[in-house]
Amino acid sequence: MNNLTRCDPFAETGFDELFRGFFRPVRVEKEPMAIKMDVAERGNTYVVKAEIPGVAKEDIQVSIEGNQITIGAEVKRESEAAEGGRALRRERHYGSVYRAFTLPVDVDEAASSARYENGVLELTLAKKPVLAGRKLTVQ
Repeated sequence: MNNLTRCDPFAETGFDELFRGFFRPVRVEKEPMAIKMDVAERGNTYVVKAEIPGVAKEDIQVSIEGNQITIGAEVKRESEAAEGGRALRRERHYGSVYRAFTLPVDVDEAASSARYENGVLELTLAKKPVLAGRKLTVQ
């Protein structure tokens, strides 16, 4: 005899969960926003591209101390004027975020530049020229 099985194309995908829980409050552990970045070496410079979406460029700080680079940003919460409405869901992060990393050589702060466009911070960090060692005469 043939066995009949019930076919439900959405049973394994969680598709129904998407709509069932949309208006239900969700408890999510607040995970810190991470600055994702790429670092490339091009000749005498390092090029860093860091994703910092939703931040005004006035709220970004970049500090250079020798070969250590620190990128910090303040993600501000928008205050929405609720005209008889209420927020159904809030998932966007706000607060302070930073990332620090070390490069193999010191960076020349005066020859370096930073540009922020479309949520991506691009740093062009010039390498400091390596000074040749000096020989001392023993007396």
